[in-house]
Amino acid sequence: MKVIIAGSAHPLRGGLASYNERLANEFQKHNDEITIETFSLQYPRLLFPGKTQYSDSPAPKGLCITQSINSINPLNWIKVGLKIKKSKPDLLIFKFWIPLMAPCFGTIARIAKKNKHTKVITILDNLIPHEKRPGDKILTNYYVKSSDGFLAMSKSVYDDINYFDKQKPRCLSPHPIFDNFGEKIEKSKALENLRLSNQFNYILFFGFIRDYKGLDLLIEAFADERFRQIPVKLIIAGEFYTDGNKYLSMIEEKGLKNDIILKTDFIPNEEVGNYFSACDIVALPYKTATQSGVTQIGFHFEKPMLVTNVGGLGEIIINGKIGYVTNPDHNEIANALFDFFSSDLINTFEANLREEKKKYSWEVMYNNLIKLANQIKQ
Repeated sequence: MKVIIAGSAHPLRGGLASYNERLANEFQKHNDEITIETFSLQYPRLLFPGKTQYSDSPAPKGLCITQSINSINPLNWIKVGLKIKKSKPDLLIFKFWIPLMAPCFGTIARIAKKNKHTKVITILDNLIPHEKRPGDKILTNYYVKSSDGFLAMSKSVYDDINYFDKQKPRCLSPHPIFDNFGEKIEKSKALENLRLSNQFNYILFFGFIRDYKGLDLLIEAFADERFRQIPVKLIIAGEFYTDGNKYLSMIEEKGLKNDIILKTDFIPNEEVGNYFSACDIVALPYKTATQSGVTQIGFHFEKPMLVTNVGGLGEIIINGKIGYVTNPDHNEIANALFDFFSSDLINTFEANLREEKKKYSWEVMYNNLIKLANQIKQ
């Protein structure tokens, strides 16, 4: 097949870019012709909460990536749409995550489809955003009407499709494992690389820090006095995409400065493996969610995880087998984390993870995309 993925990719950074690049690799494995049309401008600087949108890492080898899409320029949308229309790919794939992208993606898709050949498939991170803004529903509806089929990566998002469309083909396929961050290394080596002491166990909170991810719940849980009696520290690894002062003040007020390790710059791809290899358990205390790429990194590195029962997180973490599922409540989170360390469950959970992670291969995602495409009638 001839396939175009439209969305984030190098030189942009972050989970969206990593996902699209890894998906492109999977199409290449099946001898498909694959191109990524990425952004020349993804977010206007005024709307971007982080320090930079761009990666310092080298471009992924063997991928054809073109910087062509300007998310806020309607003339550009027409130009890119006409370019894709003329190219006549069999599939045009968008990964939709935020209503802000709806006018851009929806216009490109409408123009491209006028060739009467290209099928538009949307991989859904979210349809209903975590952080709601006026106009979200109108924008999302505009985009949904341009897509021919939908692949949701959690049951909650799959169900959300019905708010916008009840007719078009759709399927549910879990977020595949992020296996593009290198292999697991010995904990002692990872700790050495991060200049951390091997005298402690470590809880990891990883990824861009936004309020809905519940870092405040985790800090509150970690303030439980029981954790002062055991050798454990909390690593917060990821850039603040919200006001960081409230979290820093909370750490100060609770007297946790010596117990929490702050790595609040962007973590480049080549460093991700060190953090996951060094920790004992990954904590995702989210207040709202659909799915999370962090869990799929955790699966790759075979790390037990604590998640809250919001969105699709509880669908993939089997409570008591590979981790914990709690309510988004700091007392429940504290109890689960203390149980993990006091019961010495890491070896049991890691053994179970080695088996469980087989469900989340990119081969499964690829096959489900092809099945979905075959259901779409031109």
